[in-house]
Amino acid sequence: MSNKKYGESTALDLSEWGRPIARILARSLKTTPVSVLLVTNLHLLLALFSAWLILQGEVILGCFLLIAKGVLDAVDGELARLRERPSHVGRYWDTVADTIGLIAVMCSFGHLLSWSGALTAVMIVAILFQYSLFNHYSILLRALGSGDTTSRVDERIRPTAHPWEQQRNVNILHAIYVLMFSWQDSIIAGLTGKGSKKLVFELTASSSLGYGFQSLIIFSLAITQNITYLPHLVLGANSLVMATVVVRSRLPN
Repeated sequence: MSNKKYGESTALDLSEWGRPIARILARSLKTTPVSVLLVTNLHLLLALFSAWLILQGEVILGCFLLIAKGVLDAVDGELARLRERPSHVGRYWDTVADTIGLIAVMCSFGHLLSWSGALTAVMIVAILFQYSLFNHYSILLRALGSGDTTSRVDERIRPTAHPWEQQRNVNILHAIYVLMFSWQDSIIAGLTGKGSKKLVFELTASSSLGYGFQSLIIFSLAITQNITYLPHLVLGANSLVMATVVVRSRLPN
């Protein structure tokens, strides 16, 4: 499932299964007035609708729409690449939108499954760190494989806006990103080592923690009526994968 996103890398991105569908959708939107930010807003609304469905007890449908949200989530990046217009605003807003959707969905699961407030909060933070680990290696491999530097491991330095976006908007979204996410990026960067030479193991293993793959697992839990095991997935299996990747990244090549 390697693709141009990672250049010629042989790393297997398990969360990229929906990328071919996203590319088709992006191509159909390339010459339309539909903006990248509009696509991001649409997948945020879809996540919020999924959260509402879960809250109403429509777990299977809600989880299925989370899969659809994951595919749509890849369209904005593909559309930006097709139009050759990378965007710092789009990069930051996409992360903020994903987090808003995550919080809404986890709060809905927490209400449905009678989680304590503490467990709901721990679930949200754990997932954010798991996403950050995958994002860490995805950014490194994109820079290594395709030269894409729109996203950076350390986002604390404010970037200069591209000609097609306003610096004021970049400044606002950058400030929000730094406030909300730079601390966890710093923790992940501190935990991980130099990694293997081509980051194949790190990217492949951590990609199982990405939204695309996790949405499939959550849907499988829903249709088998095992959604109560969601904390076991996030705090158990996923944490084990995360620990394995961190340890491997610190071993000599």
